[in-house]
Amino acid sequence: MNIAVIGTGYVGLVTSACFAKLGHTVIGADNDPSKIEKLIKLQMPIYEPGLEELVRDNVKHGRITFTSNVSEAIRKSTIIFICVGTPPLPDGGADLSAVEKVARLTAEEMTAYKLVIDKSTVPVHTGEWVKKTIQTYNKHRVEFDVASNPEFLREGTAIYDFMNPDRIVIGIASEKAKTLLLELYKDINAVKVVTDINTSELIKHASNSFLAMKISFANALSRICEKAGADVTKIAEGMGYDKRIGGAFLNAGPGFGGFCFPKDVSAFIHIADKLGYDFHLLKSVEKTNEEQKEFIMKKVEAALWVLNGKTLAVLGLAFKPNTDDIRFSPAMDIVTGLLKKGVKINAYDPEAMVNAKKILKDVKYFQDPYQTMTGADALLILTDWEDFKNLDLEKVKKLLKAPIFIDARNLYDPKKMKQNGIEYRSVGRP
Repeated sequence: MNIAVIGTGYVGLVTSACFAKLGHTVIGADNDPSKIEKLIKLQMPIYEPGLEELVRDNVKHGRITFTSNVSEAIRKSTIIFICVGTPPLPDGGADLSAVEKVARLTAEEMTAYKLVIDKSTVPVHTGEWVKKTIQTYNKHRVEFDVASNPEFLREGTAIYDFMNPDRIVIGIASEKAKTLLLELYKDINAVKVVTDINTSELIKHASNSFLAMKISFANALSRICEKAGADVTKIAEGMGYDKRIGGAFLNAGPGFGGFCFPKDVSAFIHIADKLGYDFHLLKSVEKTNEEQKEFIMKKVEAALWVLNGKTLAVLGLAFKPNTDDIRFSPAMDIVTGLLKKGVKINAYDPEAMVNAKKILKDVKYFQDPYQTMTGADALLILTDWEDFKNLDLEKVKKLLKAPIFIDARNLYDPKKMKQNGIEYRSVGRP
């Protein structure tokens, strides 16, 4: 099938590359010429494991091209995926201006049938507005369909998630749209949940909000555990064996981040408000998440007493490992908060430092974990990169002014750290 994917960010670029791998002819389009210029040179604008190799292979076999001429991409394709950004507005709602622009441009450019699919995370009833927009500006009065096909890609494992999904959600309003979407995904062996568009849109927000709720629950537990002298990791393990609960997203830490969970929780609260329901449960999830960052900063203060003038080695700036994404990263918020308290920050992240340098100007950046620790008063781990799980503890002790280790990701065994003579503080563990 001929597909245009409008937007080449995290979702759009992975979607383009994976559909091309499945044998479809794909045009990745974006109105940012600099991003397209990079892609034409086979330079990835984002870090995602395996993505560069996949794009190179697709280009080599002629299955994918990139253009900044969005109109041309629309004209050449039967299926149009909207993968543009829907950033949060000040009131918590989603900014849908980019979605509207694509819908209107599609209406103006199409001269033959188009299936327009929202893959961006959008509020319920967005599909109705996309349909109304296309109807309004449909110059040539051609047939079209609108559908919803939300993504469930995790940064760091996005290609695997696309090719091996737990489910594929398809929201449609016609049999033709259903047939095309099922054909599009025929080579992926997964449950296809076919429903109406409104339900499909809500599945995405409900899923992300529920996962965020699990994280906030684990973080709330971590605070209770510290007061009770219990171990949150063992509680999570004990809960996780219950098939009704599951162990995923029950890891206590510095809070959830990235561009999806914070934005989607806020948007779902806003959606509920507009529909006349006070989603106080999700408001508590948000509040708990913000409080967890303060909780980590208080751990640093408890370890160092006076913060002003102290030097802290920070490992991890991305919101999670295997990505360079710092958007809504709890690590970035914690570092910003510590800087305001007069702490000097030495930082290292395997992939996120280029992005971090654009925001955190008063931080010293280093090229490996051990350089970061040299002469620092304490060590703080904020992202659970694999590299940080097997540090040479004797080397750590020698490089730090004092063997103070604050682990916001619970990567190490407290008993072993004590045996190694390290003052170790983790989250929700005695």
